[in-house]
Amino acid sequence: MTVNQGDTRRSILDAAQRIMSRKGFAAVGINEVLSAAGVPKGSFYHYFGSKDAFGEAMMKAYFADYLADMDRVLGEPGTTSAERLMNYWRNWRESQSVDECQGRCLAVKLGAEVADLSESMRIALKEGTTAIIDRLERTIADGLEDGSIVVDGAPRDTAQVLYDMWLGASVMAKIHRDIGPLDTTTRVTRRLLNL
Repeated sequence: MTVNQGDTRRSILDAAQRIMSRKGFAAVGINEVLSAAGVPKGSFYHYFGSKDAFGEAMMKAYFADYLADMDRVLGEPGTTSAERLMNYWRNWRESQSVDECQGRCLAVKLGAEVADLSESMRIALKEGTTAIIDRLERTIADGLEDGSIVVDGAPRDTAQVLYDMWLGASVMAKIHRDIGPLDTTTRVTRRLLNL
């Protein structure tokens, strides 16, 4: 059976996401990723023009999957906007509390590191996180409409503050290897949304 190029490229990106969510971008060599993906070492440049282009593709693939999952959670039928939003934060908390709070979010793990290393990766991060905030804003606006959420200020501002707060709490949970910052952020999120 022949494996098509798209499958091989995706295997490389998936392996990179798994490894880099633990080690970071600069600490991981191309050969480590190719070995984990089961791809011959000499074929990297067949799929990616450079490590920078590879990093950009990895971030775009990560955010495409993340946003699809986020759409599923925020589109759950039969629940209020507030319930869907809190389910999203609950999922975030669970994903960031694994492996002694080392988490699985590439935006948390790579954000500060790659923003200074690669302009194309920074832009991919910016586009991905902006798309997350867009979805949060829509859900907050829907909550204002269905009466399940009350905020002081614009939905966009609240979405931005919540995302920033959760990113920061995830970093602090990693530093302390303790879920406490995520629990505090959950309580503050409820207060901000008047839940």
